[in-house]
Amino acid sequence: MKDQTAHQKAEALTHEQVAEYLRANPEFFVEQDELLRSLTLPHDSGRAISLVERQVHLFREQRDTLRHELVELVSIARHNDRLFEKSKRLLMQVIEARSLNDMAAAIDDSIRGDFGLDAASVILFTDSGLPSAPEGALHVVPTGVAKARLGDLLDGQRAVCGQFRDSERAFLFPGRDEPIASVALVPLRGDELMGVFAVGSLESGYFDESMGSLFLTYISDTLSRLLPPMLQRYTAATPLADVAAENR
Repeated sequence: MKDQTAHQKAEALTHEQVAEYLRANPEFFVEQDELLRSLTLPHDSGRAISLVERQVHLFREQRDTLRHELVELVSIARHNDRLFEKSKRLLMQVIEARSLNDMAAAIDDSIRGDFGLDAASVILFTDSGLPSAPEGALHVVPTGVAKARLGDLLDGQRAVCGQFRDSERAFLFPGRDEPIASVALVPLRGDELMGVFAVGSLESGYFDESMGSLFLTYISDTLSRLLPPMLQRYTAATPLADVAAENR
């Protein structure tokens, strides 16, 4: 009778209740050596194994998972370290630039050389001209033209990555024989929007929304601080009628 009552009470317990009790009392099996030895679990091989063997198996699986995650973290850390060194070299060259064209040339050389991308572009928004014509990666356009051509891409604070429209890519990277297929763009902001910094790849899908953009933001934040005094030095009060017509 007692055995039957005990059996009924055991049946009344749910798996969740048993599991919750064992979680709350992890030392339960310390005084239950015989019970621990009698418990068996199915194994992938088809044979039954003890609870201890199963625990060892789980610990090994956990160890292998953690080892794999550690290898991935080390790889990511090395990759980020290389990006940081490249970004630092670029920014040192930008800081030492004596003109806007020198700055743009340093950016273009670094992006295509160090970073292995296909194009870089620094587009400044101003309704005044420059004492010397923009060269290479540097472009100067009227603010209204830029906003009309790029629209919502200028609204955010962070990098925008992906496959832009043909007209947007042509505006960001003008005069190319091989059109850019994938773009990452960061607005350059001081007290107000002053331009954009963009990098491009010939490979479609190279940049996507899930891609990290830390190094782009790092570079653009520095440019946003360096450009206002450079523009103040090098900007002349010359209308950009010709440039505006060229970019329409």
